[in-house]
Amino acid sequence: MAMILKWFISKFYTVSVAIFLSLISLSINGQEKDKIVDNFNYSKYDKRVQKYRTRWEKLLPTHSKLQFAGNMGFLSQGIGWDYGKNDRWETDVMFGFLPKFDSDCAKITFTLKQNYIPWCFDLGDKFSVAPLTCGMYANTLFGDEFWVKQPDRYPDGYYEISTKIRFNIFLGQYFTYKIDKNRRFLAKQVTFFYELSVCDLHLFSAISNDYLKLKDYLSLSFGLKFKWF
Repeated sequence: MAMILKWFISKFYTVSVAIFLSLISLSINGQEKDKIVDNFNYSKYDKRVQKYRTRWEKLLPTHSKLQFAGNMGFLSQGIGWDYGKNDRWETDVMFGFLPKFDSDCAKITFTLKQNYIPWCFDLGDKFSVAPLTCGMYANTLFGDEFWVKQPDRYPDGYYEISTKIRFNIFLGQYFTYKIDKNRRFLAKQVTFFYELSVCDLHLFSAISNDYLKLKDYLSLSFGLKFKWF
């Protein structure tokens, strides 16, 4: 398992470096295009092409994340986008690794995550804190033993909830370190975060079973976010 975890982390950094270098190249090319636009009078057609390219460049991811636990696998990695006023919104796409434990084999998970950051406060020039983050995410396990629609072998209504897709809600906090411009290599900011989450299945169990305690259905996760630009 240690070898698999080491391979998983090494792949994360390899992909992050490759994406970061691609972003640098695109950024330089974009700056050169802007200089050309300033020095020449482009036609309406050229301006439309430039706007078209600019809109596509906005689809480039702005950060990467590494997250431990959280009902999305033992360890998850992915990329995401910061947008909205003051980058208050985040959308992440993540793949996770789940060791086999008592099952026959290890599994891969996929998560689509939406995050909202209502407030963020600077603590000097280098640090900032977001006292509240909140959002929701949906994740799934890859494997034939999981299903979205109940198989015919079970009586109608035997399983009311899908075993393949889990919906989660969460609350958390961000603690960000702003890297000095002269020391930046892969990112401009590094953020440590934690989240308390609950999935739909555990939430329904908590509502219908009064004896369950918070620790029985809440999940604690930790992670790092690397903001590229």
